[in-house]
Amino acid sequence: MAEYPATIARRVDHEIEIKRSRFITHLQPVGSVDEADAFIAEIRKQHWDARHNCVAMVTGATGDQARSSDDGEPSGTAGVPMLEVLRRRGMTDLVAVVTRYFGGVKLGAGGLVRAYGNAVSETLDRARIVHRRALTHAAIAVPHADAGRVDHLLRDWVSQHGSVLDDVAYADAATFAVWVPAAELDALDADVAAWTSGALTPVRGETRVVDVIA
Repeated sequence: MAEYPATIARRVDHEIEIKRSRFITHLQPVGSVDEADAFIAEIRKQHWDARHNCVAMVTGATGDQARSSDDGEPSGTAGVPMLEVLRRRGMTDLVAVVTRYFGGVKLGAGGLVRAYGNAVSETLDRARIVHRRALTHAAIAVPHADAGRVDHLLRDWVSQHGSVLDDVAYADAATFAVWVPAAELDALDADVAAWTSGALTPVRGETRVVDVIA
């Protein structure tokens, strides 16, 4: 199954305190660099009185675009360790801003690296992860009389086969749309045939990258 870097389902904020300094992490899923920049500007406006608002972002379907900023912290002690966490956890289309309110005690370079890295890592632990996979579309046109039963069977099937059940289109028949890993397409054909005594066969379509929420 082809997998791509993951992202998160929605914004997450989390705060830790280290030697009286407050580190407030803001994680936001984004669809572009412009969206990321707008979020960064929003956080900096919200926390205008903070000593630092440090940034790390990764964007692009394959996570090929990355940027970080130490925002006044010693070079390499904030944005880089934040970015390293996003890279190590296999994330993309995600921006992290860590707001630091200085508590009066210097942490040293090593302490800052650990603090900023841990701040992002702990916040990611609280996020709902959205995995991205290359899946193939399969359409199943089902007579309305059987739609309820097939719907129940499909919902159970997708949960066990790394697949996603999309919206149902109602016309002359109820057409179920399923996004399926290539390796599971034959299994879907066989199971649909078993459910319907061979009356129905999924029609395969395009393959594309699909979000799968963990």
